[in-house]
Amino acid sequence: MEGAAADPNYLDVSVAPGQRKRLKIETSNAFAYVFVGSGTFRDSSNPRAVLTEQVEKPDAPPVYDVGNHSLVLFDRGVEIVVQAGDEGIHFLLVSGKPIEEPVAWYGPIVINTQEQLRHAMAELHTSAFINIAESAPKTSNQRADRLRRAQVWLTRCSRMP
Repeated sequence: MEGAAADPNYLDVSVAPGQRKRLKIETSNAFAYVFVGSGTFRDSSNPRAVLTEQVEKPDAPPVYDVGNHSLVLFDRGVEIVVQAGDEGIHFLLVSGKPIEEPVAWYGPIVINTQEQLRHAMAELHTSAFINIAESAPKTSNQRADRLRRAQVWLTRCSRMP
């Protein structure tokens, strides 16, 4: 992924039942998303629930699932060690460099400072922000216009203190 500040790495990892695996990582921030099976990870957080939807019952409300669909965060280090449970484990391991920037988050917006966040939220409420609810552009001119508006907004936000 060229130009990505975090230089992310994505690994699809399977470990056979009862086996242990060591994975070297080159960066200090990492998490695993377990989607099949179970196991334990050294130097990790407790499994965190992930909001999921029930495939069998599409009309059922989403639930926080701490079974197979769990997220595990890791302390800083150079390797991940996983011990698979009785049925094995299959997970996505994501790692990347820390961006070392402040993060302000609210609703659909993630930005660097509280001031930028307040400005973006005000624009969102006055429809000056990119309106994701409007229908998709029908022509390339409409798409280009929407892209220009997005670039102007991002440029303004990047200049804010």
